[in-house]
Amino acid sequence: MPTADLCTEDEISELVHTFYDRVRDDPVLGPIFDRHITDWDRHLSTMVDFWSSALRGTARFRGQPMPKHAALPGLSAELFQRWLGLFRQTTATLPNEALGVRANELAARVAQSLWYGYQMSRADALPQEL
Repeated sequence: MPTADLCTEDEISELVHTFYDRVRDDPVLGPIFDRHITDWDRHLSTMVDFWSSALRGTARFRGQPMPKHAALPGLSAELFQRWLGLFRQTTATLPNEALGVRANELAARVAQSLWYGYQMSRADALPQEL
């Protein structure tokens, strides 16, 4: 359950920016993200809103991530696992351990949901576990 006393907005911003720095530097994920994100400042702001809503209950996020992810070509369970690995590397460096634990739980759910939705958007694919 989201709670405002879990963390500060600055901690959310640091998590998001540090994580996406790792993503952009990653030799596999970086090029994929760079092909599809044309405005990184806007994307990072949206991700801060998403994680603020998910972790602190601010209700600032107003997006629909499923259609955007479903439209991407060639995603795989391995790419989602790589994304999760980078996320966990990032949360492991946070001084706020409670934030790291909760963010990891939510990231795993997000990845599973997006992966399942991605597979369901392809009629010829049978859903596979993440």
